[in-house]
Amino acid sequence: MALTCIAIDDEPLALELIKTYAKQLPELDLVNTFHDAIAGKQFLKNHPVDLLFIDINMPDISGLDLVRSLKKKPLIIFTTAYKEFAIDGFELEALDYLLKPIEFERFSKAVLKAQNFYAYKNTVLSEAPDSFFVYSEYQAIKINTDEIAYIESLKNHLQIHLINAKPVLTVMSLKKIEEKLPKGKFLRIHRSFIVPVAQVKSILNRKVLLKSGKELPVGDNHFKKVQEWKRS
Repeated sequence: MALTCIAIDDEPLALELIKTYAKQLPELDLVNTFHDAIAGKQFLKNHPVDLLFIDINMPDISGLDLVRSLKKKPLIIFTTAYKEFAIDGFELEALDYLLKPIEFERFSKAVLKAQNFYAYKNTVLSEAPDSFFVYSEYQAIKINTDEIAYIESLKNHLQIHLINAKPVLTVMSLKKIEEKLPKGKFLRIHRSFIVPVAQVKSILNRKVLLKSGKELPVGDNHFKKVQEWKRS
């Protein structure tokens, strides 16, 4: 099934190029294009799509601000002539970041990435509820919850420490990732740490010892909750 998509860009030539490329890819259904970002945002409110191609530097509202304002976000691929916006796109969990002038091969590669992620999100996740995806360096990484050793907050990033693999670094808050974790299987013990209940070996005073041997602190605001969990 083709991914429905729209493109928003204040440059007419950029939109024409995306139209030309989209016609060559049967996996894309480009339903509309907009050179006015406000009109594009209004369209998205009433016509949800699977994928959004959007320029960043536009006069009325930037692509970054438009994406931030969307309550329900489609998959996002930013198109821009400015490399310096890459980190902003990464923080908004964009699937890819295409630098202008965009070549067809690079465009088709980004579309394939979107198609694969859409398939994962709509099939794999329904079959495996104890897993979720995070974005790391413009890649969608699948995390199996039973492979998590612990989760650590590093300012505006999270480091997901895995039992038998390298940690995964992603832009996300602990509050946001708590929404993805299966209820009852994880415990917030500190403003900077979440641990899987199954990985807790012992709790002594204000320290949690994990099966891996890693020792983590219990924060003041979480001490009562940890004590209640220990007694349950």
